[in-house]
Amino acid sequence: MNLVHKLKVVLEMIKFEHTIFALPFAYMGAVLGSLEVRGVLPSWAEIGWITLAMVGARSAAMALNRLIDRHIDAKNPRTKNRAIPAGLVSVPFVWGFIVVSFAMLFVAAFQLNMLAVKCLPLAVFFLMFYSYTKRFTWTCHFFCGLSSALGAIGGWVATTAQIDVTSIVLYLTVALWIGGFDVIYACQDVKFDREERLFSIPARFGIAPALWISGLMHVCTAVGLIALVYMTSLGAWYTVGALIAIAILVYEHAIVKPNDLSRLNTAFFTMNGVLSVLIFVFTMLDVFL
Repeated sequence: MNLVHKLKVVLEMIKFEHTIFALPFAYMGAVLGSLEVRGVLPSWAEIGWITLAMVGARSAAMALNRLIDRHIDAKNPRTKNRAIPAGLVSVPFVWGFIVVSFAMLFVAAFQLNMLAVKCLPLAVFFLMFYSYTKRFTWTCHFFCGLSSALGAIGGWVATTAQIDVTSIVLYLTVALWIGGFDVIYACQDVKFDREERLFSIPARFGIAPALWISGLMHVCTAVGLIALVYMTSLGAWYTVGALIAIAILVYEHAIVKPNDLSRLNTAFFTMNGVLSVLIFVFTMLDVFL
């Protein structure tokens, strides 16, 4: 297998195309932070380095997750055909990919500001640690959210070199959004998780309570989205986007039932990626209009 083919396998394994859904929250953090703190939009150079940092961080995190979980994935009928357990790519090659991805993150951080550099060890710790949490705590979904939402606060730090209350609200809003859907996603593996003594909210409390917990997390997400209106200079356009996003969240919860997870598919989660793009688009409409 040549290098190009191996790289294609890894990029497919980490769903690299979904990086486009992770970028909007980083851009949103960058734009809001720059406007609120500096009174100007981020420069194109800053946007470029933020993009490189996000691509590197997400690629490293996803590859690490697949690498760390490879033995679990091999046992799970739903995941046994993933690239590593299926033998489509070697462990050393994936490690090399992770090192290069982290290097991209490090280079970008050094081009931005020293607070971004100082935050690197904490970011790397979260990106690595959350993959292990399902081995010992049902709160693993919160760690997933907190790790995946680092881009939002990272974008803020990248353009402001500071962390404040507004940036933390944005971070927690995104973290609860992602963590809530991770709870729903875990409903597919309740039987397997219990058999393998893995931890998750659905395995610990059951599917019906898990869906309620996920719903509560997304209520908090809705509160956070609206709170940003009062904490920033965002106005009507952003509010419209936030309300559309909240309506879609409500619809998605309405179609997932404890006794019917048939609609819990890739399209369901892709829709949530589209939501991140939608929120960013309406944020930019608000900024320019």
